[in-house]
Amino acid sequence: MVGSLLLVIGGWVGFRGWQARAHLLNAAGLARELSAEVIGGDAGRAQRTLAALQEQAGAARAATGDPGWWLGRRTPYAGDDLTAVRQIAVAIDDLARQAFPTLLRADLASLVPREGRLDLARLRTVSVELAGADRAVEQTRSRLAAVPTDDLFAQLEEALSSLRAGIDRLAELTGAADQAARLLPPLLGADGPRRYLLVSQNPAELRATGGMFGAYAVIQADGGRVALTRQGSSAELARFNPPLRVDPTLRRLWNDLPGIYPADVNLGPDFPTAAALYREMVRRRTGITVDGVLAVDPVVLSYLLKATGPITVPGSSALVADSVVRALLSDAYRDLDTREQDAYFAASAAAVFDAFLTRSVDVRSVLSAFDRSVAERRILFWSVHPEEQRVLGNSRLTGTLPEQDTVPTVGVFLNDGSGAKLGYYLRFSASLTVGDCQSDGRRELRLRVAVHSTAPRSGLSDSVTGLALSGDPYTARTFVSVYSPAGGAVLTGRLDGKVGTVGSGTDHRRQVAVARVEVKPGATRTLDVTLLTGKTSAGTAELQLTPTATPWTTQVVSAPRCDQ
Repeated sequence: MVGSLLLVIGGWVGFRGWQARAHLLNAAGLARELSAEVIGGDAGRAQRTLAALQEQAGAARAATGDPGWWLGRRTPYAGDDLTAVRQIAVAIDDLARQAFPTLLRADLASLVPREGRLDLARLRTVSVELAGADRAVEQTRSRLAAVPTDDLFAQLEEALSSLRAGIDRLAELTGAADQAARLLPPLLGADGPRRYLLVSQNPAELRATGGMFGAYAVIQADGGRVALTRQGSSAELARFNPPLRVDPTLRRLWNDLPGIYPADVNLGPDFPTAAALYREMVRRRTGITVDGVLAVDPVVLSYLLKATGPITVPGSSALVADSVVRALLSDAYRDLDTREQDAYFAASAAAVFDAFLTRSVDVRSVLSAFDRSVAERRILFWSVHPEEQRVLGNSRLTGTLPEQDTVPTVGVFLNDGSGAKLGYYLRFSASLTVGDCQSDGRRELRLRVAVHSTAPRSGLSDSVTGLALSGDPYTARTFVSVYSPAGGAVLTGRLDGKVGTVGSGTDHRRQVAVARVEVKPGATRTLDVTLLTGKTSAGTAELQLTPTATPWTTQVVSAPRCDQ
């Protein structure tokens, strides 16, 4: 009798499992599609996908919620798998019925200015909806992260992995949108006028956060209305003697350079440190005190131009999405002298800024541009107001270098050592391989960084070759700083198989090794570094990289967890 009952239960669970499997695979695919549609702002298609997702997710939840399934979860061998399937079904169904509907109701267009102004009252209303959507996504994200993947059948494990990646991406969007909705009213002068520095990072001359701080503009915000009031350049700020005070850890790596030259404030990768130094330099030279610093680069402009369309710069060719990076980082140095370059950069920034604020733009394209730029660390912001900085936390927007890791993170940060504008011609790749577990609870990591130069062998202007500190005007010298995971260590470093480390130190509880890498036109140099994590059982790791004119090629090779 008992045996017959078990056979009946087993058959029923098998049948329901077959149903649940089909519904879950469908739901996981629809959830990924819906995440992409929400991020892309395609509301019409998103509503149709949501209806299909709710149907499939509800069916999967029902198929895994009856008494037979409950009994099956308590049997040996199959019980863990059935429990995992139930957890996934509940998480997807909650996402479909709580997070996505709330997110679709929220008017993300409120985050984009219209006719030079943001509607702050509407933004505060949207803030409540976005906060609810972010909470729901984070709850689902936590549930999916807790689902064990051991011994799941391959197709479901693959679907779960893909779904987790999609929800992680969605969580970044909802978190950023929630932060923006909460912060934009005070940032844009809801409680009184604000002033900010808009700084252009120039990756043709690399710095750790992206590029040398070149042109800057002063932005005035009052009651949601934004205007550009003044422009200048780092060259006009000149040098500071005596130097501004530099944090001792940064000083041990770069001496007083960040406190002397405005173009060197971001030799270290921590954007708040660089922004505070630059703010003080502008204050001392101009008397203007600002409430924060916003940094962008020409790649951000290329993304925004896809939303605004081509923009005419007085006295110059129009800026077009597909060619603006080349125009600003290559053509300008070929065709203009130093004074004309500064004027062109300032005029270009003003034209893009004006178009973004005053044109009728495609909201989906704008949000996509900002989302991509923040994900790539190309838009960075620092507020002098501590309560606003706390809201931002350690998000990518802040450009912070945390003193603790949730996942072991290796930093690879670049600084030009040529005194030139050869960064436009450099191509970078990085691979990080998770190695053996150590007896003390740490883990070995193996990093390989390749630097390739596409520079020509002749024909570049003096503006590009600059000071030629490498000895050859066409040889690019780059200081590559490798940061260990928090609490970890840098063990060895070799350049093309030979010891190449020229400096070391610590920063934000991370050991730092600095290698001088010189690359001739057409050549490639390879840097291999062995590192240790802090105590961790994680089988994966992450890379944090200096954004460059051309995106990095990256790979992370994971390994089983140490506690498996």
